[in-house]
Amino acid sequence: MSFSNEQLERYSRHIILKEVGVKGQKKLLNSKVLIIGTGGLGAPAAMFLAAAGVGNIGLVDFDAVELSNLQRQIIHLTRDVGKPKVISGMETINEMNPDVEVTTYKEWVSSENISDIIKDKDYDFIIDGTDNFPAKFLINDACVLTQKPFSHAGIIRFQGQTMTYVPGQGPCYRCVFLNPPPPDAVPTCKQAGVLGVMGGIIGTIQATEAIKYILGVGELLTGQLLTYDSLKMEFRKIKLPHNKNCQVCGENPTIKTLIDYEQAVCELKQS
Repeated sequence: MSFSNEQLERYSRHIILKEVGVKGQKKLLNSKVLIIGTGGLGAPAAMFLAAAGVGNIGLVDFDAVELSNLQRQIIHLTRDVGKPKVISGMETINEMNPDVEVTTYKEWVSSENISDIIKDKDYDFIIDGTDNFPAKFLINDACVLTQKPFSHAGIIRFQGQTMTYVPGQGPCYRCVFLNPPPPDAVPTCKQAGVLGVMGGIIGTIQATEAIKYILGVGELLTGQLLTYDSLKMEFRKIKLPHNKNCQVCGENPTIKTLIDYEQAVCELKQS
């Protein structure tokens, strides 16, 4: 693969980085990242991955763009209200970087389809941009069972959190949170509110984790939960041990098939 003059100019700030260079940029252009949820977290993650030249980006979302989304879901514009989010996202990415192929999945993720979606393009990295517990546990379990790395994140009010799972290199989401909470135990983002820029801050970190994983550089958030309090402007890293009794990635896993939970939406581990 050789770069065109346009590509050399487009990715010049990457290429001059010793951690990226020509070889690393080729890795990005040959990589595939799946983003589940094209909302507050997935929108900025998708835009920065597209700008970085990730060659294939998969977008999964069943919803259509609503006016209330525009406060934080920056991949969508006012003219996109009523349009499927995956189509709006694809159009924005296409305008941003023609090098990027976008694959859209206008469907809810469930135990019946998530493994097929992950395997569809044999994605290298998964980003969890969802806002509900059932999806987060489903994505975790599917990634563990299919041996795929992924970035978890959650935002609510003025706070956010994120962690990265890499097979064989640390705890999974279920090691930390075990099981979904009881119904209505945690308020939804719609009920509690969320500062719009939280999605940009945490979603961009997720994109950074995907890029670092693809390039094989730096330290990932494996075995660590990164929390952010925007009111205090404070980041914290919390060490996360691997749970040898984890139901899905432990020594004797009991979860071997995927589960569809019915729960409330939006969570945040209190720091």
